[in-house]
Amino acid sequence: MGRRPLDRADGLPTTGVAAFDPQRYDQRMTEQSQALHGEADGWHRLHAVIDRMTPALADEPGYFEEGWTAKDAVAHLGTWMAQGAQMLRRIAAGTYRDDDLDIDAENARFLEAMRDIPLETVHLQAAAARAELLAAWAQLPEMTDAAAFWLRKAGPDHLEEHLPRLESWLAELEGR
Repeated sequence: MGRRPLDRADGLPTTGVAAFDPQRYDQRMTEQSQALHGEADGWHRLHAVIDRMTPALADEPGYFEEGWTAKDAVAHLGTWMAQGAQMLRRIAAGTYRDDDLDIDAENARFLEAMRDIPLETVHLQAAAARAELLAAWAQLPEMTDAAAFWLRKAGPDHLEEHLPRLESWLAELEGR
């Protein structure tokens, strides 16, 4: 049986059985891994914060001036991870549309949906959303600009945006 030509940019064939191109695969994985740089560290920091939270601390308003709680911040991160996973799956399927994103409207919608959810469930939702985000990332045929945006927005950049305040807010609450 002969080798089929490689039809995709990532070195994998589009049909039939073909030779594996390790150089293209390594290049693709390096590009994709760079997009997730810092994600695991951010996730471990978030977990350390969640592990310190009691339900009473988690529900104390003041994380943001608008009245967000620490639990709201964790829910916010989890819902954006879920949104990012959904967008990455659309990108992989070729159905993604680069529409204008109203972040404030999405934040309000996510806050309303998660506000009354208990801390334990918020934690589980965030963990499941992270798993989905990483699975969707791993299934991308290539790292497009849109995929890189969603990966960073839902993953490491977003964690880094919120973790310093979340860590300091929890320390402040614990010091009372």
